[in-house]
Amino acid sequence: MNDSHSIPSTGDHTPGTGDHAVVVTRVSDTEWHAMDGDQVVGCGDASVRPDGRLFVGIDAWHGEVFARVAEAMTADLPAPLYAVADETDRDSVSAWQRAGFTTVRREWGYVVPTDPQVTGLGPVRPPAGVVVVPVGQAEEAPLRALDQVLHAEIEAGPGWQAMPAQVLPCPAGTTVVDPSKYAVARQAGRYVGLLRLAPLTRQPRIGLIAVRADLQRHGIARALLADTLDALHRRGTASVWAEVTESNAAATALFEGIGARRAGSTLEFVRR
Repeated sequence: MNDSHSIPSTGDHTPGTGDHAVVVTRVSDTEWHAMDGDQVVGCGDASVRPDGRLFVGIDAWHGEVFARVAEAMTADLPAPLYAVADETDRDSVSAWQRAGFTTVRREWGYVVPTDPQVTGLGPVRPPAGVVVVPVGQAEEAPLRALDQVLHAEIEAGPGWQAMPAQVLPCPAGTTVVDPSKYAVARQAGRYVGLLRLAPLTRQPRIGLIAVRADLQRHGIARALLADTLDALHRRGTASVWAEVTESNAAATALFEGIGARRAGSTLEFVRR
């Protein structure tokens, strides 16, 4: 883990669960194990996201073990701590709430069709003077320059806490890990918008669509989406996955306007 995001280390925690003594031990900077004798009955992990927030995760079969691991992690780590859970997993949601975490936002998961006859994006063309560069063909230097501009604009506006929680892990100071996963919009020799596509085998995932603040509401995001979905459709991909923060009315309208179907939701929690 990068030194600028180091996580301090402390000791062990030995709680009891009924007739069993469960020992929770920090086994590394980022991992905790709950042991019942020589058996691992639960584990926790911590990771710092590119925006600097510290996220924790816990895997345990029993609620009492979850609570013990959470107790150890919250004692060891500096606040605030963040976590995510599938909203339909009521046991996990309740476990985080019992551990002192509160819900701060909801993220909708969408299944997005690619067929232009379904999305209605077939006739969509970029605005005058704008060219869409397909996924995999963006030049690295101007892409990174645009990404830095967008990060600064988002941070000055809603902040990265309003962006999808499932962000790409990357080294400190780096936001574009793989330039081949981006489509971009180019105007007058500079990149002005981008779309990140994770080309997963089962179902590709749109991770981010963003346009420079001074060029928003001109149809650039819609053109990026139209070009990318059409290319996927021609390759035989029927749908993609996307996440949209509930409070992002513009993104919600964009996806629901092309026939995207809500297929899940994720809650983000914080303990301050």
